[in-house]
Amino acid sequence: MKPIVSIIMGSTSDLPVMKKAADLLNEFQVPFEMYALSAHRTPKEVEEFSTQAAERGIKVIIAGAGMAAHLAGVVAAQTPVPVIGVPLTGSLEGLDAMLAMIQMPPGIPVATVALNGAMNAGILAVQILSVADAELAKRFADYKKNLAQKIVKANAELAELKYEYKCN
Repeated sequence: MKPIVSIIMGSTSDLPVMKKAADLLNEFQVPFEMYALSAHRTPKEVEEFSTQAAERGIKVIIAGAGMAAHLAGVVAAQTPVPVIGVPLTGSLEGLDAMLAMIQMPPGIPVATVALNGAMNAGILAVQILSVADAELAKRFADYKKNLAQKIVKANAELAELKYEYKCN
């Protein structure tokens, strides 16, 4: 089995958040790899990873980082592979990380999800991969139907709640 998605993070302290992307990819049976890479502490390794990702068969990169959060942008600058940034909360409630990802210069896009939104990064990776994989697209469509059913069920449960002044 060869990975087609890379999940990278600035350090393993980011794993509790980034694990949500791994869990989602695992659920969809998408082969992935995980690395700790730092744009500031291991720049040579980041360059090697970025420049070799496409030839290794990687189709999507999910990059999580906090504070200065340059990892996603540095990788995006060096690879043709789509990069999804996950800004992690830390200093400034994660605003600094989010701004570092969404304020990329023209020609170097980083698709950015919500603060600590690693699960959505995994979902976006599956959606990107689904364009060229009919079986994965079907599994994703089923997943979306299941999300809708969860809300239908939640509303049925809410209807059963009784309050003196509740009107529905």
